[in-house]
Amino acid sequence: MIKRKRKYLSAMFLLLFAFLASGQKTPDLTLKMIDHSLNRAIVHAKNMSKVIEYQENVLPRSFEKGKFTTSNPAWWTSGFYSGELWYLYEFSKDKELLQLAHKYSMRIENQQYTTDNHDVGFMLYSSFGNGLRLIGNNNYESVLLNGAKSLLTRYNPKVGLIRSWDFNKNTWQYPVIIDNMMNLELLYWAGQKSNNQEMIDAANSHATKTMKFHFRPDYSCYHVVSYDTITGLPHLKQTHQGLNDSSSWARGQGWALYGFTMSYRFAKNKEFLDQAVNVANFIMNHHSIPADKVPLWDFDAPEDAPRDASAAALMASALIELSDYVPEKRAEYLNFAKQQLIALSSDNYFAKEGTNGNFVLMHNVGNYPKKSEIDAPLTYADYYYVEALLRYKKLLLKNKN
Repeated sequence: MIKRKRKYLSAMFLLLFAFLASGQKTPDLTLKMIDHSLNRAIVHAKNMSKVIEYQENVLPRSFEKGKFTTSNPAWWTSGFYSGELWYLYEFSKDKELLQLAHKYSMRIENQQYTTDNHDVGFMLYSSFGNGLRLIGNNNYESVLLNGAKSLLTRYNPKVGLIRSWDFNKNTWQYPVIIDNMMNLELLYWAGQKSNNQEMIDAANSHATKTMKFHFRPDYSCYHVVSYDTITGLPHLKQTHQGLNDSSSWARGQGWALYGFTMSYRFAKNKEFLDQAVNVANFIMNHHSIPADKVPLWDFDAPEDAPRDASAAALMASALIELSDYVPEKRAEYLNFAKQQLIALSSDNYFAKEGTNGNFVLMHNVGNYPKKSEIDAPLTYADYYYVEALLRYKKLLLKNKN
């Protein structure tokens, strides 16, 4: 009976994908289908744990050319696996997932003292942030508050932004990447939680200056902007992971969409909301977006370039949240996100059990110019995919009631 049910649901996903490809009206993404995908993700996540459970200070990273790759706790993606486990526990209330989520969160606990890069927000808020939200652990709160203090050390009031990287100093004076918008979530939360206005002001300043200097007239964004430390103005606008300096790197557009949507959630600044709306418009109406809404790794890449499922998952999650803030565009945003989730849940992107290094999504791109993690699974792709499914499920349940 179980095998028959799985075959039925798989067939449903294939049928839905065929609808997307034909250009017909988007079918519904039902609660049953979401639960099916989340239950499949649980199998992958538990199998992943069996691979690394006895390897101290090791976290999953990718699966390239038949080889499982890991990271140490200091790598920027180290918190996404435990974050995914927290989300899957939220969905299932499975005690084993709770134990695993705590276990792998604790592997990165010492990153609360990281001051040599901006990624402490990525690391800690996806892991300890979700843990605190779900079980209210006082130690988790302490880790997050300490992490926010560490992140704040990278803020220079004269520049008004959080410095991203410390390398390539011969070229960049004060580099800030669009990804850094995501780390504001930790600063906003900690600032409000501890009544630390300095943190809130730093987050607002970073978002405001990013909005002013990181974007082109069409609301696409540069990847890297380096600032003059004396004037506080940009002296270089480049890319590190995109096709070229003037191209629109897909995941970067996703970071921008998610970052300004999240910043509006905390700051309630209408300018941040308008920026998110403009970025969403750029993404959704770009001529290179394929029928299934899973973008090429760079919007300006050739048509036969690899897709980036991680960008689609990130965009879908952001659009679902944004739909709550812009009622007049709610249906449009949810329809686009729904198409992305249907595609990602199909056999075209969702890996079969026991394959793909036990990661959920196939066909992601980490760093194409560096020939790293091309057409490979990525922990953050799985994280934002599960997050997006849960967000969409909550909307369905809300509408049902």
